[in-house]
Amino acid sequence: MTPTIGIIGGSGLYSMPGFEAQEERAVETPFGPPSDVYVTGRLAGKEVVFLARHGRGHRISPSELNFRANIYGMKALGVERILSLSAVGSLKEEHKPLDFVIPDQFVDRTRGRVSTFFGEGLVAHVSFAHPICPQLAGVAHQAAKATGVTAKLGGTYLCMEGPAFSTLAESNLYRGWGMDVIGMTNLQEAKLAREAELCYTTIAMVTDYDCWHPDHEAVTVNDIIANLTQNAANAAKLVEEAVRTMPSARECKCGSALAHALITDRKTIPEMTRKKLELIVGKYL
Repeated sequence: MTPTIGIIGGSGLYSMPGFEAQEERAVETPFGPPSDVYVTGRLAGKEVVFLARHGRGHRISPSELNFRANIYGMKALGVERILSLSAVGSLKEEHKPLDFVIPDQFVDRTRGRVSTFFGEGLVAHVSFAHPICPQLAGVAHQAAKATGVTAKLGGTYLCMEGPAFSTLAESNLYRGWGMDVIGMTNLQEAKLAREAELCYTTIAMVTDYDCWHPDHEAVTVNDIIANLTQNAANAAKLVEEAVRTMPSARECKCGSALAHALITDRKTIPEMTRKKLELIVGKYL
């Protein structure tokens, strides 16, 4: 069977409780290699595929991630929906360490990252006003309720460049903007998933209060790893329940995101670009 549900997460997610790994699949893409092999298997009785975002052993920095290859590989394997697990810092007192947030908005503070499949003679402008699939976010939120995981539906994820954490001035600036959580990876994933016509939602797992909180003057890797470990059990429960209750039909507009986005005159698209993006735009050309 083709796995229609993809899960992107940090190191160790491919061995999460309940996941029956069946096969490691290396995927070649026109954009280079993904972060690692994709691990296909069964979870809650359904075919799924997992990818360790930073590679097993956490080898790849946020700024070095090949986001295009990671999302393209999911599409190539038949995935239609992506649940993305991400460690974040909280920018509001209400989002406590070990809480989860399922954001519905993003703000981009990265610099120079490639976050589109298009170019090289083919221009597309997708709608990104609402960057998260509402149906998929709702499934994730209901799964949190069902498993007793504290999770808020809605909020804004600020995507920073990293790999260093925020300065105190930056942290307070983002709080003044009303941002909810801060991370380093999910904005590019969301944009590319939309271009690939995949449903996408972020499950943001709070590990710390960034550096603004008077009781948390500095963020350390040890603090984050300790909370990541505690978050992992809740993440496993939530994901398994989300997969188990996932509706078969997509009742959103994600699957037709490119229908009115391709601007370029079809006759002028270079043949090399057509071939490179056949998986993404073939049905429209």
